[in-house]
Amino acid sequence: MFKNLSAAALVLFVAPVVLGQQTPKSETKEKEIEGVVITKTKKAVEQKADRTIFDFSEQEHLNTGSAMEGIKKLPGLIATDVAGMMYQGKLLDVYLNGRPLNISSNELTSFLDGMPANSIERIEVITQPGAEFPASSGGAIMNIITNKNANKYLTATYSGNYSFTNDSKFRSRTSNSLSLNARNKYFGWQLRVGHNYRESEMNSNQDNLVFSNTDRVGRGTFAKAGLTFDVGVDKILLNYDIYQNNNDNVTLSNGSFKLPDASLNEFSALDAAKTNGLRQEAVVTYQKRFDNRQRKLDFQAGYTRSDNDFYQDNIYNQSTMGGYQSLGRLLDNSSKMQISNLKVDFSQPLKILDEGKISIGGLYENQQFDAESRGTTNLEYERNTASSYLEFQAKLNKFDFILGTRAENYDISGTTRLADGNGQLKQQALIPFNQFKLFPNASVQYNFMNQVYFALNYNKKITLPSISALNPNNNTFTGPNSTMIGNPNLQPTIYDNFEVKLSAFDYAFMGYNVSSIDNQVAQLLSREGDVIKNEQVNIPNMRIHNFNFGVPIPFMIFNTPLSEIMKVNFNPDKINFVFVYAGYMKHEIENLDSKGLFILNLMAQIILPSNIKMTANYNVLSKKAGFYYFESERPFNERFDLTLSRKFLNDKLTLSVFGNDLFNTQVTQLHSRPVTGNSVFLYNKTDTRSFGLSVNYKIPTKNKLAKEDPNILKQTDSGDNGGLLPKTP
Repeated sequence: MFKNLSAAALVLFVAPVVLGQQTPKSETKEKEIEGVVITKTKKAVEQKADRTIFDFSEQEHLNTGSAMEGIKKLPGLIATDVAGMMYQGKLLDVYLNGRPLNISSNELTSFLDGMPANSIERIEVITQPGAEFPASSGGAIMNIITNKNANKYLTATYSGNYSFTNDSKFRSRTSNSLSLNARNKYFGWQLRVGHNYRESEMNSNQDNLVFSNTDRVGRGTFAKAGLTFDVGVDKILLNYDIYQNNNDNVTLSNGSFKLPDASLNEFSALDAAKTNGLRQEAVVTYQKRFDNRQRKLDFQAGYTRSDNDFYQDNIYNQSTMGGYQSLGRLLDNSSKMQISNLKVDFSQPLKILDEGKISIGGLYENQQFDAESRGTTNLEYERNTASSYLEFQAKLNKFDFILGTRAENYDISGTTRLADGNGQLKQQALIPFNQFKLFPNASVQYNFMNQVYFALNYNKKITLPSISALNPNNNTFTGPNSTMIGNPNLQPTIYDNFEVKLSAFDYAFMGYNVSSIDNQVAQLLSREGDVIKNEQVNIPNMRIHNFNFGVPIPFMIFNTPLSEIMKVNFNPDKINFVFVYAGYMKHEIENLDSKGLFILNLMAQIILPSNIKMTANYNVLSKKAGFYYFESERPFNERFDLTLSRKFLNDKLTLSVFGNDLFNTQVTQLHSRPVTGNSVFLYNKTDTRSFGLSVNYKIPTKNKLAKEDPNILKQTDSGDNGGLLPKTP
């Protein structure tokens, strides 16, 4: 027994050291003198002091389906309908190429389902957003990077996949994207276009009152264009993105409810719904560069517009009391969001202790949101935010220090029209939020050696209620005994985030964080009689505790002497290993006895004969766990995925076959814990089991030895590689 424990302990400490020998920097370059061929090796998972980086471009098990399917496979990330997106216990604010999406709930799910995973370069989960990020980033940020490198002359890459499900009916899913990159002596350009088609099914049970089956068809298309011009050593970057979603669904539902005279009315209904969404974004950036390459000045102006239309038609409704009838159009909602902003960022080296840097900047942003129901405007929302930040970074021997603060002034106002007791719309003003606040952040890191460190972090953040939660028309289905409404009177959420973390060689880590939260926005499901009410509310105060660790274990540790292992320079793509992620999260809410949640993710890579790479993922979240006002009755997100891939034609062509949720175990089954009213049982099962084929082909061109040029589709890095936003520490 003692020997087994000693061996296990040795694995935990030695494995990260072994893998850490491979790539001490973010990427390595191996040069062959003949042919001048440069080969890059990327890290699948990279741990940094303030973020975790997941590479999608070279991981077939992540990029073979929709963006949402790939995101759900990331270790430590929870994506559910009731808890939203969380990473290591922190609620995520979702960014796209360095800019917030400003959407949540069902709109976010629809957006990510409509985005092919093969359009993603990498995902950065920023667990400790510094002062340069808007304070409204809340607990953490998930930044989806979709850009590619531009090259001299023309290069092209095609990515596509096809999959199907066959639970109760054969359903197809396909996605395709094409990336073009080129540059001449005057300018560089990039263009990426793609689409996604997805058929799916969902079966649900709401407290044995409503049983429904929904057939859904989702269609998503996108185009991203970028231009870069050199003005001496400076750069001008122009970006335009467009995303369009066109979704249909048909719902067959049946159930029962009591009439005022206590008699039971049973019903069966068929409803058809349609959603159209169009999101456009334009950004202009001027990057001023100096002789000292670490001194940078960036100016940026951006405009985003998002238009959404939704309607639900009742085709028929048959009940024991009312007979057969068609109720016609039940919901007819539309919304328009517009965001304009101006931003400036400056940084330069500064002599602080051994060495250091100062960063300053400012942002002004205006957001307008209008929502209509049946042609009547029932929400007019406007937010003006003016902010500036100052942050210092310093080094002293083996210590790194970060100290900063962000000042933000909010001016939020608007009006809403809600139905009174007589069903008449009555206009009222939103609760105004006009405040000036400071949001400090601090970090101390001790470096034991290169890439081995211990860090303490603190930051204060805020999250403004999403417009989808404020929208009184935030309803995707209405029936005889269920209602769903937004809450225009939600208040901002304030976070105090503390974290302690030990990290080794980018792969292994152990950490604990706690967030003290005021006015957390959460979904509340309650039942009054035979009517189920779904709404958004503020939790007055709560705490979220999270402990987590991750470690890679190479299989050779079991049959190779340690002395031999330490001599080898490993390529993670060429060895067999399993990456283990485990965590524990607990929500503390006043007057609620919440049980903790255990999280387990196992990702194994095995190199088979003929250089076939097999990747297996297993995820599970324990049952009887508390999520805000919900408690799970069976394991959350339990699924097993398998991918087999092989490269051909000198790595230009990659073919993959895959199966997701092979044992069909991913089910949502929980009950609500409302403050008032009765608890509600909820069951949802979608056809998550699927099988498919994926292809990625780097189309040959004449210029096989083209040199790489700066990225021009928006990203978060900057400086020497020409990104749009300032590089974060």
